[in-house]
This record gives sequence, structure tokens and C-alpha cells, in this order.
Amino acid sequence: MINIFVKCPHCGKSMMSAKKKMSGKTAIEVKVTYAGKNSPLYLSSVYGSYDIELDLNIPLGKIAGFRCPHCKADLKSTRKCDICSAQMVAFDLKAGGQVQICSRRGCKKHILEFQDPKSELQAFYKSYLKAFK
Repeated sequence: MINIFVKCPHCGKSMMSAKKKMSGKTAIEVKVTYAGKNSPLYLSSVYGSYDIELDLNIPLGKIAGFRCPHCKADLKSTRKCDICSAQMVAFDLKAGGQVQICSRRGCKKHILEFQDPKSELQAFYKSYLKAFK
């Protein structure tokens, strides 16, 4: 298991929940908006896991808005999902780079980008190999 740590691309504060764990690891916390209602959304920080915890009922196929729990900035990316055409949602990686997820409920498209591909990919793979020892 590779655990990723993310921060807000606007205010730079950690989006890792101080109180919530998922898959045995610290969860990512964001604020989600749908049909005029707001709720915290917890995402698993384990890369490749699609586990979420959400109190708001968002039907599959519907698009939600995502905001930073600290500065309330919109986390919408300029990129659109190449599977369903919904707007992507961006989080900065603590170690540099960015992870993006699709804003459409049920779409599993995500993107992992590194600022310094050589060193960050090496660190990513080292974490990956440690998880399987």
C-alpha cells in the first residue's frame, strides 16, 4: 500500500484529516457540495483505493463540487476527465506534483503527476516495493 499525502493547491494546508482513518491510514478530507448541500467527504489516502465516506447522498453519475476544508477554495482543475468529460479535481502532493480525480460520482479516472519525475517516481516505487515486503 502506498499512502499519499495531499495539500490544498491554493492555501498549501494539509488536507489530511487529523481524526479520520480509512484502510488503516489517515484519510483525505475535503468539503463536497451537491444540490445546494455541503458535507465533509473522506477519501482513502491509499493509492488505488476508491473507498470514501460521505453523509450526503450523491447519486452515481452526478457531478459534485469540491472545496478545501481550510480556505474553502474551489479545487476544480482546468483539465476535463477523458472518460466522462466532467471537471477534474486537483490536490497537490506534499512531496511535489499533483493528483487529480474525476468530480463525477462513480468515475474512477485519476491522474498522478510528478514535478520532478525521476526523483519522485523513484520515491514512489520505493514506497510501492516496501508495501510488498
